[in-house]
Amino acid sequence: MQEKKIVVIPTYNEAENIKDLLLCVIHLKQDFDILVVDDSSPDGTSNIVQEMQKEYPNQIFLTIRKQKEGLGKAYIHGFQWALKYKYDYIFEMDADFSHNPKDLSRLYEACKAGADLAVGSRYSQGVNVVNWPMNRVLLSFFASKYVRFITGLPIHDSTAGFVCYSKRVLENLPLDQIKLVGYGFQIEMKFRTYCKKFKIVEVPIIFTDRTKGESKMSGAIINEAVFGVIKMKLMALLGKL
Repeated sequence: MQEKKIVVIPTYNEAENIKDLLLCVIHLKQDFDILVVDDSSPDGTSNIVQEMQKEYPNQIFLTIRKQKEGLGKAYIHGFQWALKYKYDYIFEMDADFSHNPKDLSRLYEACKAGADLAVGSRYSQGVNVVNWPMNRVLLSFFASKYVRFITGLPIHDSTAGFVCYSKRVLENLPLDQIKLVGYGFQIEMKFRTYCKKFKIVEVPIIFTDRTKGESKMSGAIINEAVFGVIKMKLMALLGKL
């Protein structure tokens, strides 16, 4: 039986990017289904996806949430949907082309070769980031250094949002207990995966900043990640993670 693969793409105001991105994924040699999790974008993102569903009804799926609750909540919703429909490999990818759709196949091959979680890493071989201002690069790079120092998580890019999970990882994580909702969500998912002793592999990628639409980064997201990491480590030490 052919393994089922799905790419979960959270969206909020991505009308400028979503059609082109979906077409790129659909036209890859390997078959990837797509689940768009839209937080009721006022720019009509979901309408574009619905039009594309008419042409690709068996590959493109859409869920619309009533309000914007953060990246983490959107991904948890997508993961639970994917598990419900028996997908073997579940991918995370941004909607803004910062992740190259062609690299989905490389993440999949890493999991096929034995990884439980394959991370598309910007920092496993130097710094592979294009079009970011230097302050953003430094913030992201040293955030991962900070996470590694506090938690012992042995990867170079703990905030990466381009990953592939094997089904058994998500089945064994308490998804309803994930606390962090911004970019800290990415850290918490990787740390919980590590604590469960699943195999994590980094796959080097080139990250290219969006050319259309607006970034969702904010100071609140950064603060959540900084203090959330400390709390997360304390919970692990107390056996409560």
